[in-house]
Amino acid sequence: MSEAYIVGAVRSPIGKRNGGLSAVHPVDLAAHVLRELIARTAVDPGAVEDVIMGCVSQVGPQAIDIARNAWLSAGLPENVPGVTIDRQCGSSQQAVSFAAASVVAGHYDVVVAGGVESMSRVSMGMSAAGKMPFGTGFLERYAGTMPNQGIGAEMIVDRWGFSRSQLDEFSLASHEKAAAAQDEGRFAAEIAPVTIPTGTAPDGTSVEADEGVRRGGTLDKLAQLKPAFRENGTITAGNSSQISDGAAALLITTSEKAAELGLTPIARVHTAVVVGDDPVIMLTGPIPATALALKRSGLSVSDIGVFEVNEAFAPVPLAWLAETGADPARLNPGGGAIAIGHPLGGSGARIMTTLVHRMRATGARYGLQTMCEGGGQANATILELL
Repeated sequence: MSEAYIVGAVRSPIGKRNGGLSAVHPVDLAAHVLRELIARTAVDPGAVEDVIMGCVSQVGPQAIDIARNAWLSAGLPENVPGVTIDRQCGSSQQAVSFAAASVVAGHYDVVVAGGVESMSRVSMGMSAAGKMPFGTGFLERYAGTMPNQGIGAEMIVDRWGFSRSQLDEFSLASHEKAAAAQDEGRFAAEIAPVTIPTGTAPDGTSVEADEGVRRGGTLDKLAQLKPAFRENGTITAGNSSQISDGAAALLITTSEKAAELGLTPIARVHTAVVVGDDPVIMLTGPIPATALALKRSGLSVSDIGVFEVNEAFAPVPLAWLAETGADPARLNPGGGAIAIGHPLGGSGARIMTTLVHRMRATGARYGLQTMCEGGGQANATILELL
């Protein structure tokens, strides 16, 4: 049986809301990482058999199959199709899973998986356009409760007994780790700088680094922020992921095809799972997803050298740490979405790109990525360095 190998992974910088990347159309932002992926791997773009991209808010400038539109916008061959998927925040991690499963099954030999989101241009919830996305049966089943991720984060705080100071300490550490990674050049190999197009402001400027990383923060400053979702609550803008713009893409193939095309595999998609969990608390899925991935892989938590758990809100990775017993020193070593940003449909591929490069830089044999998702879902993927 063939196995799925990652032979290239690249991402854009992550732009803050209304920052440098807000001037770039999301189709063009996705096209940028696609062009970079093809250039860096030197693969014949005509050999790619499909482009699978995640995008959560598929309306307005992100509508009508952004995967296909981005490939064409990149000037790449018309014979290559594209499909856009939505598993909420895990959309582009799911894109990698679909791509890997497809090459293992023999449906494709060479696939691009990735994701994009411009939250500056398409705000969260815009795809529902004020309409109710939950049917009568859903509301009856959950006693009329409307799922809200911020309230879900508060529910995690209640269940695990976290304090506001614990959340803020985790968040401050995320910024500190991300700043250190930037200063040490650890993100340089994975980022493809984006030049702002002519005719838009700031014309000709190159965005080269993640814009959301804040330096010089203190716990006192974070403590001054007001709760965002519940009176006297603990979740604030400071301990939540940032609204962001960004894109990422990975090239996936088999070992046989890689050898034929002269490509050098970086990592094997060892195990990929997805689970459903309580859709009201919504954000606890990474815990059972990690357990299932470890069970299927035959690995233990101590075998994993790097963990990437999406920092949707600080209590999500904190609860995950409490339940898995993972080494906190191995978690999000370059910071996470609280510092770097969370461009929804682009985050799964961004995180996996960061994970692949981190594994290669440190020699970690195994890496695990997981993230909570709307609807109470979660993907978990284990990569093995080659």
